Amino acid sequence: MQELIYKTIAFVKQELQNAEAGHDWFHIERVWKTAKYIAAEEKVNLLVVEFAALLHDIADAKFHDGDEEIGPRKAGDFLKTLAVDDETIIHVQQIIKNMSFKASLGDVTFTSAEMLVVQDADRLDAIGAIGIARAFTYGGYKNRELYNPEIKPEPNQSKEAYKKSTAPTINHFYEKLLLLKDKMNTATGKKLAAQRHDFMVQYLTQFYAEWNGEK
Repeated sequence: MQELIYKTIAFVKQELQNAEAGHDWFHIERVWKTAKYIAAEEKVNLLVVEFAALLHDIADAKFHDGDEEIGPRKAGDFLKTLAVDDETIIHVQQIIKNMSFKASLGDVTFTSAEMLVVQDADRLDAIGAIGIARAFTYGGYKNRELYNPEIKPEPNQSKEAYKKSTAPTINHFYEKLLLLKDKMNTATGKKLAAQRHDFMVQYLTQFYAEWNGEK
């Protein structure tokens, strides 16, 4: 098992060597480690969890013209080179296809205990101090405004509206990040999310105070 994981890590590092900083190898590594931590408290197939965590952003749709099939396909093609069994490959592909926040806004066609673990780990990396850093990193990558008081957040977007959004980064807090605490699946995920959520709330209070020139 460990040899398969080492080979997967090497593959992911190679594939993501030029990735945007919020979706690079270090993001994958954090999600992988957190997924293993959460998995220790759950009855899951650890190999599936590790494969899915390591490969979940191997070809993120938002960097591939919105193609939501390329990630699962690329993960499957790689796992076949390791002679992984078909059942495991299909399970990992289904997790990658259905675990994102964007996917949750549409028709989710699959779930499993393993997916819930990886989903929690990925969502935890989207909140807290690192989540804030990642949000502004991606906002800068897309040349978005930090904040515009005239553009109000839309927290109940459809999947298509969410995908097409070009709103300021601060809006993303209300349209996704602040919603994640209540969407956690596991007891461990919920516990970790609570503190990170509170940190984001404190950050926003400080942000608005500085924006408005409060002394």
